[in-house]
This record gives sequence, C-alpha cells and structure tokens, in this order.
Amino acid sequence: MKEYTPYQQRIIKNYYRNRQGLALQKLQELVSELYLAETDKKRDQLWKRVAKALANLEIEPKLVEHILERRSAEVLAENIKDWWSKLPRE
Repeated sequence: MKEYTPYQQRIIKNYYRNRQGLALQKLQELVSELYLAETDKKRDQLWKRVAKALANLEIEPKLVEHILERRSAEVLAENIKDWWSKLPRE
C-alpha cells in the first residue's frame, strides 16, 4: 500500500469522520431537487438516488421502506432533520 503524506492522511481521516454528515447533506440536496422536479420520470430517478443514499447511511430498513413507500419529500426532510441532530459533534 502506498504511503501517504501527513497532509493526505489528515484529509482521508477527515473524510471518514465526516462521511455521515456528507451523506446527509447529499440527501438534503435530493429533497430540494424533489421539490423542484417537474416530471414523474425525474422524481422516479431522484427517489432511486434517495434509496441508494439511505442504504449507504445504514438506516433502519423499516424506516427506509416507510420513506420510500410514502415518496414524500416532507417525510424525508423531517427524518433528515432528526438524523442531523443525532450526528456526533466534535
């Protein structure tokens, strides 16, 4: 394995430390896109991306199923707000 400089190691460490926050931020962006989507086709594509993002966050399967079943940007936004408040702070 390649040796990394201390600077690169710090960047890698910070990325993994902030990975959940970055994933939640991406979900927030998807909520905005869902509100702005004008066609059902676009909304379908966005909900597929939401499903992948939720899988990466390792959210409880029943909750993921509920969110995807409802397909409500409001429900997703409320859950993101809750998850964001539970993120560990430094």
